[in-house]
Amino acid sequence: MGNTFLNLALLIIFHFSMPTFSMKLTTILTDQSALLALKDHVIHDPENVLTTNWSASAPVCNWFGVSCGSKHRRVTALNLTGLGLVGTLPPHLGNLSFLSLLRITNNSFYGRLPVQLSNLHRLKYLSFGSNYFSGEIPSWLGSLTELGGMSLYHNNFKGVIPFSLGYLSKLQILVLSENRISGSIPSSIFNISSLQIIDLSDNMLSGFIPFVPRDLFLLEVIDFTSNNLSGHIPKDMFGHLPNFKELYLSFNQLSGRIPASLFKCKELQMLSLSYNQMEGSLPIEIGNLSMLQYIYIGRNHFEDLKEKFLKEDHLETTQSNHLRGMKPCVVQLDFMFQTAKLDLLEIPRRRKDKLPTQEDMIPLGTWRRFSYHELRQATDGFKDSRLLGNGSYGSVFQGILRDGTIIAVKVFKLELERAFKSFDVECDVLRNTRHRNLVKVISSCSNDLNFKALVLEFMPNGSLDKWLYSNTQYLDILQRLNIMIDVASALEYLHHGNATPVVHCDLKPNNVLLDEYMVAHLSDFGIAKLLSEEVSMIQTMTMATFGYMAPEYGVEGIVSTKGDVYSFGILLMEIITRKKPTDEMFAGERTLKSWVIESISASLNQVVDPKLLSTIGREDLKVENYALSILQVGLECCVELPNERLQMKEIVMKLKKIKEKLLRDMERVR
Repeated sequence: MGNTFLNLALLIIFHFSMPTFSMKLTTILTDQSALLALKDHVIHDPENVLTTNWSASAPVCNWFGVSCGSKHRRVTALNLTGLGLVGTLPPHLGNLSFLSLLRITNNSFYGRLPVQLSNLHRLKYLSFGSNYFSGEIPSWLGSLTELGGMSLYHNNFKGVIPFSLGYLSKLQILVLSENRISGSIPSSIFNISSLQIIDLSDNMLSGFIPFVPRDLFLLEVIDFTSNNLSGHIPKDMFGHLPNFKELYLSFNQLSGRIPASLFKCKELQMLSLSYNQMEGSLPIEIGNLSMLQYIYIGRNHFEDLKEKFLKEDHLETTQSNHLRGMKPCVVQLDFMFQTAKLDLLEIPRRRKDKLPTQEDMIPLGTWRRFSYHELRQATDGFKDSRLLGNGSYGSVFQGILRDGTIIAVKVFKLELERAFKSFDVECDVLRNTRHRNLVKVISSCSNDLNFKALVLEFMPNGSLDKWLYSNTQYLDILQRLNIMIDVASALEYLHHGNATPVVHCDLKPNNVLLDEYMVAHLSDFGIAKLLSEEVSMIQTMTMATFGYMAPEYGVEGIVSTKGDVYSFGILLMEIITRKKPTDEMFAGERTLKSWVIESISASLNQVVDPKLLSTIGREDLKVENYALSILQVGLECCVELPNERLQMKEIVMKLKKIKEKLLRDMERVR
């Protein structure tokens, strides 16, 4: 009897333990299956990271970018930042039920977010910034109630901000900047009492700024720069924000006065209200803000500026107002967020470079001033070994600051007559321009007539020219197309997205710089020209680079945005053919443009860079078809009559359509 009971007990234990073991095995395999599905949806892996590392024969927890929990040995984090991956997200990712961090920033993922991601109920950090995701921001994101940080910046999201995001009661950081989001800001967002940072900048939001409830004690940063917001800033918006540090509302249509409640924020360090329609006077209480480092209020209708006795006179950018009284001198200090949360989310730390600056000032959204001695020390005395490149009016050196920060220092050749003008022009152009595809200016150094320099963000991958003509490095068709779109986007912004249209005037591969993620940045504005809304062209005696300048520029000195379009067309042809317009094969009547026209009708393979035809590695993918489409856009840019050339807006659209087709075909033949 006893043995029978014991056997029955063992049978019951065995019966219930088997499903448990099976369930554990299944969930591990489920994680593996989900990640292999992601690998299968990646149609381009330029570094072969997933191709060589993600294998069913190796433990999932040892795969690149994958982290597992020590207790359950389940996948808890997926970090694939900056790998250049191209593809879509599979619905299978929703099966990673233990996932707490999902970070795929700085890749080329596209398409819509699969609804199955709503199953990731343990997710705390979601970072999809700097990709090509499209469609509306899904309302189901509001069901991920454990989220502490969400970053979707620089994608192609459109539509409205879902009201359901207000249900994310643990959310601390929300970044939706650089998309095409429209509609009003839902009031539910400010019902999140844990919110610390909200960045909705560079969208198409309209309507009024919502009222901020009294329980947002943790709120530190609001950034609504570059939208279409109107009306007054809510009167009592800031009276109960003890930790509030930064407010960015520039480039909107706001009116009314600065609310007095703002000056109760004793921790306020940054205030940017430029380019609005605000009026009235600055309250005397501004002098009580001992932590204030920057104030940008230009391009408004403020009156009656009195001495405000700011600590160390930290007042900046008061141009184009109707101000009376003394204006203190400017001292620039640094303030940057450096928290683990920001690092986890790869939030773009670009607050300073977004800000307009004073018309009579050199600092361009700077974070500090540099002395000649500091720059000389950083560049080892401007040694030739630190030389990155030479231009017409300046030389660029790599520098390393004492804290280890790598910078680029552009030193102007003041012995040349036009170098002073070039320095001033570059400052004029960059003071009010801010775009991810323009090189960022960190600071400047001006020592009367003896030394002038700009301190620039360092671009570790050098120039496009270096990559095009290197014997050891190459760019595939997708990389080249991405660079074209980046440069076109920068030009579209300069021509159409800026208050003062800017003509670059010197577009060429040497002036296209590549960052660590191979994102292109347009540089060197030394001979650029600023137009106005009333004047669409001007004349100049300054010559651009031979081979790239439009006919009307070279013959008559006529400068217009259409001249940049012509130069961009030449650049497109050079990127595809790997032939400079100054190549010795182009002599007499024969030019890069005429050669491309001849070759398109004869033998396209003779004109396309041979490296380009072999870099994708898929025989079914007809790279020459995409090369032809790009060359045709280039030729449309280079028609003789300026008025018949495309606008940069049209060019960006055409190139993006070519890319969309390329991605579809890459997916088809993978």
